[in-house]
Amino acid sequence: MSVSPSDLCFEMDNLPRAVLAVQSTSNDEYWEVEPHRHRWGQLIYTVRGLLRCEVANGLWLVPPQCALWVPGGELHSTLGSAFCECLCLFIEPDAAQNLPTRCCTLSVAPLLRELLLQASRLTLMYDPLGPDGRLVAVLLDQLASAPVEKLHLPVADDRRIRQLMERLLENPADRSSQADWAQRVGVSERTLNRVVKQQMGMSFGEWRRQLHIVLALQRMAQGESVQSIALDLGYEGASGFITMFRKLMGSPPARYLANKANETDDAVGRTIKIPARYRPLIRNAGSISDRK
Repeated sequence: MSVSPSDLCFEMDNLPRAVLAVQSTSNDEYWEVEPHRHRWGQLIYTVRGLLRCEVANGLWLVPPQCALWVPGGELHSTLGSAFCECLCLFIEPDAAQNLPTRCCTLSVAPLLRELLLQASRLTLMYDPLGPDGRLVAVLLDQLASAPVEKLHLPVADDRRIRQLMERLLENPADRSSQADWAQRVGVSERTLNRVVKQQMGMSFGEWRRQLHIVLALQRMAQGESVQSIALDLGYEGASGFITMFRKLMGSPPARYLANKANETDDAVGRTIKIPARYRPLIRNAGSISDRK
C-alpha cells in the first residue's frame, strides 16, 4: 500500500521530547512510504522482514536486526516487504549531533535492541531528568558507536552510468565485461572506470558484487534458496556466489541470516500504544492502539 509523507510526518516538529519510538507490523502485502523529508533524524530498525530505503545518493537495504539511520532533512522513500515488523525512532536534531551525518545501515547488537524496545514503551512526556531520560541518553550513546553494515548500493548522477545501473538492476545476471558496458553506454572503458569510481566510491566490479548482495539478501529474506538466487544472478552454481558473499559480509549466506534470525527472540510481537491524535505519524501497514 502507499503512504503519503504527510501521514508519516504529521506534527513531527512539535513533539515535546528528544526522541519518539514507534513500532508497527505490516499485513500480508508490501507497503511504501513516498519520498519525503522531515526535520528530525530517523532510525528505522527492522525486527523481521525487509526494508529498502532510497535516498539521493544510494539504495539502502535493511534486513532483520539492522537499522537504517536517515539524518534530518534527507529526502528518502521506503519500501517494506510483506509481514514486515519495524521500529522507527525519531530523534531531535540537537540530540543527534553525535550520529552520522549521512545515511548508513547500522548493526543492532542485543543491548541496543533492548534499548530500542524499551524506548518504544516510553510515554510521550517521559521525564528527561529521570530514569527514562537516562535510558534515552544511553540509547543515543549506543547508536553513535554502532558498527556500519555494508548494505549500501551507491547511485550515480551521471546519466550514462545510471543507464548502466538500471540495466543491471533489470538483468543482474548479465555478466558482460566492463569494456562491453562502456561500449553500450557510449563511453570509453577508462572514462567509465573513472566516473564510476568518482561518483560511487568503488569500481564497477565492486558495485556489481554489491548489487548482488543487496538483491540476494532481499530474496533470501523471502525464503528463496541460495542455489536459485545464485543462478538468477548469473553464477554457474551456489559455490561461487557463497564465496563472494563470505568475502563481503564475513560469513556465508545461511549463517548470516541465521545469526540475524537468532537475535529476534525477544524483539517480535511488541507494539507501541500512542494517543489517537498522534496516529497520523505512522499510518502505515500496521495497527496501532491507544496509549494509556
